[in-house]
Amino acid sequence: MLGMPFATRGQTIGLLGGSFDPAHEGHAHITKAALTRFGLDRVWWLVSPANPLKPVAPAPIEDRLATARAVMQHPRVTVTDLERRLGTRYTAETVAALMHRYPHVRFVWLMGADNLAQFHTWQDWHWIMANVPVGVLARPGQRISARMSHAGRVFRENRLSGRASQLLPRCESPAWCFVNVPMSHQSSSAIRARGEW
Repeated sequence: MLGMPFATRGQTIGLLGGSFDPAHEGHAHITKAALTRFGLDRVWWLVSPANPLKPVAPAPIEDRLATARAVMQHPRVTVTDLERRLGTRYTAETVAALMHRYPHVRFVWLMGADNLAQFHTWQDWHWIMANVPVGVLARPGQRISARMSHAGRVFRENRLSGRASQLLPRCESPAWCFVNVPMSHQSSSAIRARGEW
């Protein structure tokens, strides 16, 4: 399929999905931390056409892609519109489609701790945990709620210690790891509320 990013056999690639409405330095910050803490070869940003959990439609995807590419300039990070190209709507569908198209790549799903706190509301969240390792990065005010989240409790036996975070891409699923990283207090909702987007 045209426009699909290139990946070589055996690479470990983190997937960071979201509406990025707009992308900001906080997204770039956790992406760089994920590359290091989880020992990833690359990270792909998946700028979604829409977020099924949000009642208000995001800004046009071309605007969000352009801002994301301006914010995230790193040789090992690719900003994509893969969900639009694949025609997928939910994370589980996207992950399944990527695993099918890149059978020799190891993917890691990346999320902020705020997303883990409500992960159990996602479509087919059990399937995601069962099929791809999940790397969780601390977000302001979310350290405790993430670890005590429903998903965290259900999969507590599959949690990898933060000290062993670099092993996550090689773990058999289900496996997840929570890591503390220096905090960035930027948020897309705050940027929108200030009328800066």
